[in-house]
This record gives sequence, structure tokens and C-alpha cells, in this order.
Amino acid sequence: MGNPRARAELRSWAEGWKGSSPPARRAAILVGPPGVGKTSGALALAGELGWAVVEMNASDARNAPAIERVAGRASHARSFGADGRMSAHSRTLILLDEADCLTGRLTPEARPAPRPVGLREFLHDRYGTIAALNEAWRLGEAGGPPAFESWESIPKHPGRQRWASLEASQRDIGDWRGIGKKVDLTDRGGLGAIAQLVKETRQPLVLTVNDDRSLLHYSPVFRTNAVRIRFHPATDAEVRQLLMHVARRERLAVETRAIGAIVARVHGDLRAALNDLDAIWPLPPGPAQISILGPRDRSADLADLAGEALGMARYYRNAEVQDRIDASPDELEPWIEENLPRAAIDALHRSAGFEELAYANLLLARARRFRVYGLWSSASEIMTGGVGLAVRDRPFRPIEAAFPQFLGEMGRSKLARATREGVLAKLGPLAHSSREKLREGGIDFYEDSFRRAVLGAAGDAGWRNLARQIVREAELGAEEVAFLAGVDVDAPGVERLYAPYETDARAPHVADPVASDRSSTSQHRLSDFE
Repeated sequence: MGNPRARAELRSWAEGWKGSSPPARRAAILVGPPGVGKTSGALALAGELGWAVVEMNASDARNAPAIERVAGRASHARSFGADGRMSAHSRTLILLDEADCLTGRLTPEARPAPRPVGLREFLHDRYGTIAALNEAWRLGEAGGPPAFESWESIPKHPGRQRWASLEASQRDIGDWRGIGKKVDLTDRGGLGAIAQLVKETRQPLVLTVNDDRSLLHYSPVFRTNAVRIRFHPATDAEVRQLLMHVARRERLAVETRAIGAIVARVHGDLRAALNDLDAIWPLPPGPAQISILGPRDRSADLADLAGEALGMARYYRNAEVQDRIDASPDELEPWIEENLPRAAIDALHRSAGFEELAYANLLLARARRFRVYGLWSSASEIMTGGVGLAVRDRPFRPIEAAFPQFLGEMGRSKLARATREGVLAKLGPLAHSSREKLREGGIDFYEDSFRRAVLGAAGDAGWRNLARQIVREAELGAEEVAFLAGVDVDAPGVERLYAPYETDARAPHVADPVASDRSSTSQHRLSDFE
């Protein structure tokens, strides 16, 4: 769902592996925030091409020996396809998830090595008293090994002592030896091993990262030998489409308002949206589902940053901006615009501040239009540090930033706008028209029809039958019907449109589209009434 350009670039990179020799860029780095489909896209690509998959994620040990043992061997070996057969074009996709969490340090920081625990200390910690040890091992019994008189009589190593062959003692000795062989679960040397893997792999390699700066700063190999593909958060319409599809496919009773609340809080994170849907569907539709959807926004962080940027006349580094909040410049810009007039000391400084903000807006527009997202860093610096220097001559103090009125109005109308877009998407195929045409004027006919059907008198059975057919063919929900009629979703007329057709001699005949006899010439479709 979403990111069509990124998916096309990923598939284009995979086409280079169809030959007998590896392509010039043997690795692909998928960059983007969590929950936008980076790992899912890589796995879907492998399934589409019939490649086997070797995956190492953040829960695995990913130090240099582990990567060499797992990914290194897979990168040089001949591979089997997903069907288990080996062919000349069989490939194994090596997927290293969250590669930006690794470190390139080959050795741990200097610190004293822990002193190994001797057998005597181990047994003392386990049993406490020498008598308890003798009893557990059954020492001193007839025909058996003699009992220990004190802890000092226990040697540092068991050797070939008679008591070392006892079942109870072998269990304890095995536990003692195991504490000195802890598995290394660190990631020391991981980046160095991956950089070598990028240069030498004979199998396709995919790295997923939230931020690729750590890789690019570590080695130029990640610039020259890897394709970088950026994934962006899904749009609200795409998140809504996914949730509606899952709810319909799994037959989940989820209210439309709850889906709208999920869309508003996940900010394009599809994984978070599915998690929220999974959390609310067992509850009865209505307030119970919406009540557990707490806010997942960054308003407080954005307010703090805007207040500090406008109150302190100093230039912010882009890395500082990005590290403090996980938000794009598009999200920060309304906060700066709203609070700039209050922060400026006079009209001259206010004008200078808006000039800086206008230039930042220009860079953001170019980034969106030409997909040059490197301009985001410059826009972030200008709209924070540049505007901050323009509105004040010297550092003052952070101001208390107000929530943008524009965002407030958009937030209050967000559900209505999303419902409108959903209605346009469903009515477009029925009217053989695009969303734009319907939005310009075609939807007026449907709104008038539904208004008459819901609010009309008893003699308007023809309009109600027409609206019923539109509801069935377009699969409109109660929220969408209420939107078209301009009434509340609980209005009694809305429920009537889900009832069977009415018979009225004064109204044109409208056949039931789900009737069993579809061959009857008396049936009419929506086009008969247009």
C-alpha cells in the first residue's frame, strides 16, 4: 500500500540480478520511517521473483562473526528458489533489517575483563552450606564418594574425581561450565562486515534503515555500491483504504468514526494503523472503540521547538531539528507561520521573518515537485534558525507557541473531507466519471437525490428507490449516506435506504440489483435515471 515509485525502483534494481553476474550496485538501502512497508516490500519482492530469503533483524546477534556466518555464507553460495529447486537464475535475498542500529566498532570499550567464577564459588552460591551440597550429591553414603569436610576441600576443577561422575554433580558441573560461554549478542563490527558484504556479495542484499546518515558517514561503499530508495508515510486516503479493506475482508464490526480516528493518529504508519484496528475490533462499535484510541501526535514537541526557534536568535543545525522531533518540515511550517507575528519585535522584523519562511516554503515545494528531498534540510534550517534570526536581534527567551488555527480547522473537518473523498471514489465508477469531475459539480445530483430520499415526503418513493439502488451498487455506508443527505447519521431516513424497495405507481420502477432473475427486461440500472 502506497509508495508506488519506491516499489518500482526496488523492482527495477531486482531486474539487474536476472543475469549471470551481479549488477554494479549489489545492495539496496530502503530508507523511511517505521511502518511504511520497507521490510514488507522486500519480502514481497522475493515472493514475486521466487527468491529464497535469509533475514537478520534487530533481535538477532549481528556482530561481525554472526553476519559472516549467516549472511556472508549465503552471499557466496549457490541458492535454491522458493520452490526448492536450484537454477541458473535462482537467488537468495539477504535482508538486514534496521541496519542503522549497528555499530562499526570492532572491539568493546576498554574495561577490565570479568574474573572467571571457580567451581568452589559456584557451588557455594548455589547450595550455601557444605552439608546441603553433600546431601544433594549423596556424598558419604555406603559405597559412594566421601563427603566434603569444608569448602576448601573442593578443588578448582573436577578432574577425574569419583564424585565428578555422579549424575547430580555432572548437572552442576555442566551449569558451571556454561556460565563462561555466553553468546555474544552485541553488534560490534556489524557495519564493517556489512560494508564488506556490499562490495563482495553474489546475492541481492537489502538493508532497511530509518535514517541512512549513519551508514553514509561510516563508509563511502554505501554511496557507491548501493541503490538508495526512499519510502514515505502513506497518505490518509491510503491508510483508510487499507483499514476498510481489512475490516471488510475479516468481517470486523468497526465504526467509520473509529477508522477515522485511527487515520488521524497514525500519521501514515500502516503498521500502527493495523495494530490499532486489531486492538478495537473486539469492542462493540461506537464510543467504546473510540475511547481507547488515545492521541498519538507530536503537538507538544512541535510547540516547544517552534517556541524555542522563534525566541532564540541562533541558527539551528538540521540534525538537531530532526533528532528532537521525528517530523518533517511540512509539519513544522504551520507552527512557525502561526507564531511568527507574535514573536517579531516590530513590523520590519515581522516582514523579514515571513520572507525567510516564504523561501523555506519554496524549497519544500521544489522538494515535493521534483522529489529532491535533500532540500528538506535547508528548509528546516531556514524556517527555524533563519526565521529566528530575522524576527529578533538578540536571544530573548522561548515563547509559548499557540496551536495553528489552520490545522485546527483542517482537523475539525478532516473526517468530513475523508468521507467526501470516499464517496467520490465509490460513485466515480457508477457515473463513469473521475473524482475531479464529480467534485466540480457531478456530486450535486447525488446530494440532491439523497436529500429528497431521506427528508422527502411519503410520495417520494421513487427517489428513495433510486437512492437504495445507489447505496447497494456503490456499497455506501451509513456515514456516507448521511454525508450525501446532509443529515446526522442517526437520522431515521438513513435507515430507510437499507430497507427493501417500495412499490409506488407514481414512481419509476427500480429493480433490485440482487434479485435472482437478472434476465428480466423490466429491470433498470442507474443509467436509466441519469
